[in-house]
Order: sequence, then C-alpha cells, then structure tokens
Amino acid sequence: MKYDTENNTKEKIKIERPPEPEIAALEGSLSAAGKRFAIVVSRFNSFITERLFQSAYDGLLRSGAAKKDIALVRVPGAFEIPLAARHLAETKKYDAIICIGCLLRGDTAHYDVIVNEVTRGIGQSAQETGVPHAFGVLTCETLEQAIDRAGLKMGNKGFEAALSAVEMANLKRAVSSQLSAVRKGKAKQAVSSQLSAFRKGKAKPTSRKREPRS
Repeated sequence: MKYDTENNTKEKIKIERPPEPEIAALEGSLSAAGKRFAIVVSRFNSFITERLFQSAYDGLLRSGAAKKDIALVRVPGAFEIPLAARHLAETKKYDAIICIGCLLRGDTAHYDVIVNEVTRGIGQSAQETGVPHAFGVLTCETLEQAIDRAGLKMGNKGFEAALSAVEMANLKRAVSSQLSAVRKGKAKQAVSSQLSAFRKGKAKPTSRKREPRS
C-alpha cells in the first residue's frame, strides 16, 4: 500500500515480477540421495559450532542423504579446517565438504589473521581439488551475532551451508556430464570425418608394419 499525503488516501501498488531470463540456466538440484558428504567441525567455540553442525547434519538428512554417507571430522580450531578439508577432498570419496567453525573478534589482530587464512585455505582447497566446499564458518564481532546466526534471529548458517553443498555437488555432476557428452561427440565426429575422407580416397588407413620374426 502507498499513502497519498495530498489526498489522504491509500492506493494499491502493483508489484510486477521481473521477466524470466530467456537463457535456460544450468542449476544443481537439492537432492542429496546417493551422495557422500564430509563435515569438518571446529571444537573451538563449540557452544556455537555444535549448533551449526546439528543443523547442517539435519539439512543433509532432509535433502535425502543417508546417515552412512555423512562423515564427521573434528579439528581443534578454525585454522585447522582447511587442511582437514583438503585431505578429505583429495580422497575423492566425497561429493562435497562442509566446513563449520566460529571466529569471534578479540582485542588483538589475531582474528583478522585467522579469518583471512581460513577463508583463503578453504577456497584454495575447493579450486585445486575440484570438490565443492561449503563455507559454514561464522566470522562475528560479538557472541550475540554468532548466536543469532546459529539458530536464533538470522536462521542457521550450518543448514544453509549444507544446502549449498548439496546444490554444488549436483551442479558439478551436471557440468561434468555435459563435458563428457561434448567430448564423446567430438570423438565420434573425428572418427566419422576420418572414415568419410577414407571413403573419398583422401586419406589412407594407417597400418602397422610387422617385424620379421627372429
């Protein structure tokens, strides 16, 4: 509703939906059935990280993941998350890695150093291994902000990280399938072109010379 101050009346505002894009988007579904996930959880600030983990775990189950396909790995603090995530990704056993931690600003520059290293490490691990990593590490100024993001006013970032992991795992599989189809199509086209050229007499079949027996 919009209030007209001149005429002291209210008028309805028609809200139009934005037009749908003409190009079809390639997106990942939110089905975790048949996929394997690893959750790396920091013990530091466990009051927050346990709430994030429980919500992430619930998100995977609600998306169709089986309990046996979810691995839990605990590390001392957020700084150790990237290394653990990297080792898990390199095993190629998991479709996605979920990183859970909580960093609260203190009175020194320690917070900024750890935040930068954890963010860089997780991103680098995802890019170099090709395994999707979901960022569920809270970086908050105060404990109240962390509590709000662990299931209070701002929802639960662990649950959001789980859904991101599921979507990215499916997106990666969809993109890989497309690339595989393209490669197969190019290979078939190359073979077809070679056969066509041979039939027209423009190419000769390659033959291997037999070596004389000794």
